[in-house]
Order: sequence, then structure tokens, then C-alpha cells
Amino acid sequence: MVPVLELRGLSKRYPGHTAVDGISLSIPRGAFYSLLGPSGCGKTTTLRLIAGLEAPDSGEIYLNGESISHLRPYERNVNTVFQNYALFPHLTVEGNIGFGLRHKRSDDIGRRVRETLQLVQLEGKENRYPSELSGGERQRAALARSLVLEPAVLLLDEPLAALDQKLRKQMRAELKSLQRRVDITFLFVTHDQEEALSLSDCIAVMNQGRIEQIGAPQEVYLRPRTRFVAGFLGAVNWINGAGVRPETTHISRVIPEGDVRVCPATVESSVFLGNCFHVEARLATGIPVIAEVPRHDDTYESGESVHVWWRTSDELTFEHESE
Repeated sequence: MVPVLELRGLSKRYPGHTAVDGISLSIPRGAFYSLLGPSGCGKTTTLRLIAGLEAPDSGEIYLNGESISHLRPYERNVNTVFQNYALFPHLTVEGNIGFGLRHKRSDDIGRRVRETLQLVQLEGKENRYPSELSGGERQRAALARSLVLEPAVLLLDEPLAALDQKLRKQMRAELKSLQRRVDITFLFVTHDQEEALSLSDCIAVMNQGRIEQIGAPQEVYLRPRTRFVAGFLGAVNWINGAGVRPETTHISRVIPEGDVRVCPATVESSVFLGNCFHVEARLATGIPVIAEVPRHDDTYESGESVHVWWRTSDELTFEHESE
């Protein structure tokens, strides 16, 4: 099956800086696909290249098997939801959603706007202006303005970043449900690994303009190919060359048996996180480690001598090393 969106050797250079360095991606139709990476890694530039807001220095962009690299932004069947939503302040919700349809002289604009309002749960808010909406409602309006045009791919540039933590989690669930209902390919840009892991069918992890790993959320988290991917996807204890995540790092007062690695350590502090404790300890070699301890387990006091241990099967191994 032809991928809905394909990037082949895409590069973008600025004076003294390469933002995107020869990346290639193949995004299947109907997927929730994420570009994940730190600020400045090239993920937003990649989105702007796809949208036609920037011109690549080399490489090609294909939509439904046809090159769109030469097309202007409004000629590409993709739409973008920006971090600041970019709603027209002088237009109502209904006016914002219908703007693109009127520009294209589409038929039955009223019906399509009403259906999209219902889809994003903004019925009754159609006559409000953006300044009269909550952050979550502005996000829904921005989504609706893009979805009503039925793009082949919806590009989302950190659309949850402006929301508070509680609303962000709520909107995560809504966004995933919405994508499944409309069956439109979403290409989602984020620096938040929790967002990417919880939303995505597939994640491309970017670093310094390149793609370090592509895979399903569980794959990139449990089987990272590089130390960068391992560290960016979550906390890692680096012990004698091995990577061990805090949730698979254990602490006990007695030496455990079985196929495990054990290191003597001293407890430095314990932090209560609601569902668990994070116990910070220091190995006899001086290496700091964090172990995630269930809240119903024993508590550990600062200065207490313990054994830090982990199963060898939980060690992270790397096919490649980051440059």
C-alpha cells in the first residue's frame, strides 16, 4: 500500500546550522504518527517543510505517491494546527471553521461546519469569539478549522503545550479518540515523551536534525537503539555501562537471589510521588541511582545501607551509539 506521506532524504540548512539532515519517513494512512525530540532537533522544521512553509535544500516530499515539493502551501492537501492555534480573533468559532471552505468556494458549508462543531464538541459555542473560549475550546476550534477541509494529513505542532497539566491529559484522550473517528492521518510534533508514548501508533525520535529511531511506543521505550533515545524517552540509571530504568531498579536490605546484578549502596533520600516512592541512593562506586519503590513496600531512611539490584533481562542494550 502506498504511504499517505513519504519523506525521502529531506534536508534543510540555514547559515551555520543544519536543521534537518537527510531524513526519510514513510507514514501509513490513518496512523497517529509522532515526531519526538528536544527543542532544536528539527521536528518543527520538518513539519514546516511538509506544509510548504519552508523549502527543502534537498530531498522530496510525496503525498499519496505524488511529489508535492513544488506545490505552494495552499495547493497541498495538508493542514496545520499551530501551538498558538492561530485563530482569527475577529471571527466567531463558526467563522473560523468555515473560513477555509469559503475560500475554496465549497458546497454546503453550513452543514459541514455544523457536523464538525459536533465532532469537536463545540455545539452552542459557534457564535463565540476566540477570546471568549477556554484553552481547550480554542484548541478544539483550531482542530475543527483544519478537519473540516478533510486533509490527507493533519500536521500538529505541539498543540497541547499551551494547556495546563490537567487539561493536557484530558485533551490527549480527546485527540486520540478524535483521530480514530475521523480516520485522518495525524503527524504530531512534541518534545513530551509521555504525550508521544500515550498517543502514537508510531514514533520517530529526532536528534540534531536526524532520526535516531522509528518504532511503536513500546519498542522505542523498551528497546532503544541508542543512549540518546533511552535517555530522552525516560529516566535511566547508568551503572557500569548498563542502562536500567528506575521502575526495574530495586532496593532491598538483603542480597537477592537469582539472575540479578547487585551493588551495595547508601540511601540518600526518598521522594513520595503518590503511587510510589523514588528512592535516591549512591553506589559504593559513587554512581547515583534512582529506584521506584511501591508505596506499600518498606520505607528507606537516609544513610541506610542497602543493596541495589536489577534483573539482567531488564538491562537496556544498544544497537548503535549516538554520535
